[in-house]
Amino acid sequence: MIKKSESIWLDGKLVPWDDANVHVLTHTLHYGLGAFEGIRCYEREDGRSQVFRLREHIRRLVDSARMYTMDVPWSQEDLVLACKETLRANRLRSAYLRPLVFLGDGAMGLYALSNPVRVMIGAWEWGAYLGDEALEHGIRAKVSSFTRNHPNSMMSKGKICGHYVNSIVAKREVMAAGYQEAIMLDHEGYISEASGENIFIIRDGVVKTPPYSSSILGGITRDTVVRLLKDAGIPIQFSRFARDELYLADEVFMVGTAAEVTPVREVDDRRIGDGRRGEITTHVQSTYFDIVKGSNSDYPEWLDWVD
Repeated sequence: MIKKSESIWLDGKLVPWDDANVHVLTHTLHYGLGAFEGIRCYEREDGRSQVFRLREHIRRLVDSARMYTMDVPWSQEDLVLACKETLRANRLRSAYLRPLVFLGDGAMGLYALSNPVRVMIGAWEWGAYLGDEALEHGIRAKVSSFTRNHPNSMMSKGKICGHYVNSIVAKREVMAAGYQEAIMLDHEGYISEASGENIFIIRDGVVKTPPYSSSILGGITRDTVVRLLKDAGIPIQFSRFARDELYLADEVFMVGTAAEVTPVREVDDRRIGDGRRGEITTHVQSTYFDIVKGSNSDYPEWLDWVD
């Protein structure tokens, strides 16, 4: 259960949480055509709150909607300000933000070009997505039997509501088998991503992650980690790899706004490395958390201050 806040931003104004409702014939509810984001606000050591890479998230939200022919009726700057307004109205110092672009009620059927494009922004307190213990000790993952959406059937760079049915069935499959996260293969059998995270592997000090051009979401946390690795002088390769490389990696970690930087200690009942969070994973994780809620001031362009 999420912790209820006071207000939700809906179509340009704040409304009480319990009044932020839509009609049951809302088009997106039936057909899945909507775009969303997950964004985190952190309270840093000095007591100030910042939204991490807010503008990049809002740009991706608008880009996702554009890919699928939805014209967002607010500017990106309007939505940036609305996110901050929502946080202030709910007096949240650290929170998870969920903007959603969706098609309202009106026409039914697949065409429905006359339905209004609506926007919602919710915010609530939310801890580590895969659990606090997972950040230190890592998780057990399993390669799902469900294949990641083909890029020519679902445009993978869009963060689209309906796309996540693919992730949901994969996640439910592996959790029912006792694992914490699903790893998905692309249509040719190479590692794509997890149900909601991008994947990095490390072998002999070299980091590898699937290229942006593959069937992955262009993760903003992924982009952050790539920059941190390069700035630390850690070699990184953008190339496809199969599950055997995953099994033989010295370290594996997953990244995403919700999951942050989470180590993987086991895949398909095979221990990764020595089964503990590795050196490079530890460096990336500690640097990331020092930026978002510590005192690291090396990347000011990533922090959008709330107060």
